[in-house]
Amino acid sequence: MTRGKIDKLTGLVVVTGASSGIGLELARCAAKDGVELLLAADTDLTTAEAEMRRDGAMAVESVQCDLATEEGVDALMAKIGQRPVAALIANAGHGGGGGFLDQDWDEVRHIIDTNITGTVRLIQRVGQGMRARDSGRILITGSIAGHMPGTFQLVYNSTKAFINDFGNGLRNELKDTGVTVSVIEPGPTETNFFRRAHMLNTPVGEKEKADPAKVARDGYAALLADEDQEVSGFMNKLQATFADILPDQVVAQMHRRMAEPGR
Repeated sequence: MTRGKIDKLTGLVVVTGASSGIGLELARCAAKDGVELLLAADTDLTTAEAEMRRDGAMAVESVQCDLATEEGVDALMAKIGQRPVAALIANAGHGGGGGFLDQDWDEVRHIIDTNITGTVRLIQRVGQGMRARDSGRILITGSIAGHMPGTFQLVYNSTKAFINDFGNGLRNELKDTGVTVSVIEPGPTETNFFRRAHMLNTPVGEKEKADPAKVARDGYAALLADEDQEVSGFMNKLQATFADILPDQVVAQMHRRMAEPGR
């Protein structure tokens, strides 16, 4: 049983959503520790694999799969096989902008199934092996959006509220074991998120955003330090704090000003 702060990861590290953005940068942090990497994403990972080898990973594998589906999770678990997972970095997720009643249901369902269903299913299956060995670390990518009623980004914010709470609750369930759980909560970050969410024509989509490498370093440090949660960025810490204090409808109106299309 190993809890508390460690200097680096060793062994097999699984990173989801690893083809770009925060996930790619988290994989880069692990590669620099010289781990064995298994990357997963719903897009091509050829470039990411090559970068991880250059960054120092002992070995790199990948699986292209849609973790919103049972088949996608099964494909990743089959790739892991019987190998012990030293760390699971559960980063896969995406969002969608616009008014909820105007959104395509299949897209809404995919956001929920990626951010919640697939994430929770994967964490349970990998986590069971960790608990049996009494060893392992899990880092979950939540968001400060989970503290806010997400006007015009409603489904994403709601899924991240679930994920933030899920990670903190699971950490408490496992506090007497050798399995640690940490949550990184970034704010708006310069990734493909806003393009994929069709939010480039919103104030939050147009404004300057955080560096994904900085967010990843904060998350990776939290994982190594066995911290419960880390809000990346000082202004994001303030925003999350005020979002928890202010009335929900006030926060919802503030979020509207950031996320309403065409403002």
